Amino acid sequence: MPSSKALLALTAMSFSAAMPVLAQQETAIGVVAPLSGDYAVLGQQMLNGAQLAARNTGEVLVPVDESCEDGSGAAVADALADAGVAMSIGFFCSETLRGALPGLAAAGIPAMSVSVRSLPLMTDALDNDWPFYRMAPNRQDQIDAIVNLIMDEWVDEPVALVDDGTIYYRELIGAVRNAIEARGLKPVIVDTFRPAQQQQLSLVRRLAQAGATHVLVGGTRGDIAIIGRDAREQGAALTLLGDDGLRAAETAVPLENGVLAIALPEYGALPPAADIAEQAIADGIVPEGYVVPGAAAVQVASQALAAANSDDGGLEDALLNNTFSTATGPVTFTGQHELAENPFLLLRWQDDQFVPVFDSGRQ
Repeated sequence: MPSSKALLALTAMSFSAAMPVLAQQETAIGVVAPLSGDYAVLGQQMLNGAQLAARNTGEVLVPVDESCEDGSGAAVADALADAGVAMSIGFFCSETLRGALPGLAAAGIPAMSVSVRSLPLMTDALDNDWPFYRMAPNRQDQIDAIVNLIMDEWVDEPVALVDDGTIYYRELIGAVRNAIEARGLKPVIVDTFRPAQQQQLSLVRRLAQAGATHVLVGGTRGDIAIIGRDAREQGAALTLLGDDGLRAAETAVPLENGVLAIALPEYGALPPAADIAEQAIADGIVPEGYVVPGAAAVQVASQALAAANSDDGGLEDALLNNTFSTATGPVTFTGQHELAENPFLLLRWQDDQFVPVFDSGRQ
């Protein structure tokens, strides 16, 4: 997770990310996103951001609707190849990406996802030499960020780990527990609670009896809000930490001020996105959700295409051997086609919004 020094670096990078790329040859970039159906709002955010960035970079965008249905990926790959795109971005769903990658590999079109976090899919892509790059975090990134926070800042505190019994959160809490215990920190209590209840008084009492003060909660925003409310009403001073799921819609019971989350930030509120956010607002677009990541994906593609045109190594070499200035900050890919920097931040709920925590003791 970035330190204060990293934030200063992001601020400096915002100036280069905001500058238009001059005198580039127009190149087609495919934007694969759900433009109809249940996820159309997210897809439109992505497309809006991509269009804002393309005004500066000079690329032509080719939108392709993504249904996210099994078996739909091959048709997406065919549409991109027929349009003659040099690179494709977006890909909200692993179902689309898995089906599209073989055809994209045959056509020599790299795919860069802003959403898919699947580790097995990346493993398959590397094993089959499919051109898949990830601008989203993978599932391990969130676990690593949680573990680092606990070991850096909670190591001297009585830590509790609780989950709601679902497979996802049981596995998340289990992975965190294994990691912190391997590094010498034993939780004072590991517990499971029933989700979607009107109150969580019994859980709060168990935590208090165990002496816990810092609690990692594997559960939904609604459940964490109820735990926080009940802790306050019972006079139990609990510092609650959740995952990226806390970025969900507000629930009937509001979150308590001070609830922490290891989550992706709202990039539109950070310095590197200042220029794109200003353009978005001028166009009547709220710079939230996938708007800024969509712009950043176009910026990466544009700069990679420019680098490939000036070198002999080709587009994939350009993606792997450069650092790109974007509206989400500097982007570098590892040899495994993942983000070199873990994008998860520590956020704190304060007065109806999550704000990044840059004043912690982490270096």
